[in-house]
Amino acid sequence: MADETKSRWEGKVTAELKASTADEIWPFIAEFCNLDKFFPTVDTCYRKEGTPGQPGLVRYCEGKSGWVNEKLLTIDPINHSLSYEILENNMGFKNYVATFKLLPVEGNGCKIEWSFISDPIEGLRLEDLVSLIDDTLQFMGKKMEEAALGQS
Repeated sequence: MADETKSRWEGKVTAELKASTADEIWPFIAEFCNLDKFFPTVDTCYRKEGTPGQPGLVRYCEGKSGWVNEKLLTIDPINHSLSYEILENNMGFKNYVATFKLLPVEGNGCKIEWSFISDPIEGLRLEDLVSLIDDTLQFMGKKMEEAALGQS
């Protein structure tokens, strides 16, 4: 078994939305600096530098858990996906890169997939991080679906 302190962590979680299509949810994912509207522990999120909707955009987010600067790496409106990396933070993340994808599901609706790779975070187990991200994504998916349906 590899030494966990030297290995990279990888994880993937999904949230299924039954009443909204990928086209309806994509604008909420693509607006990279609106995380404070959907992320349960983010109070502030704004553009620090770069052009909205373009790779290189850097956002600053702050909330109950701390602060983070994140850089948009890729954005693909045709395939409904984007990736970003954490540049700086005070929460222990190192070499964290994540991808969001919207995928169709049988019948109506879509699935949000959040995958990540990161160096281990001191004082946290991989399972705890995956659980936290899963809880966050379920919350975000519900909020985005409510917004898409005009309920928020």
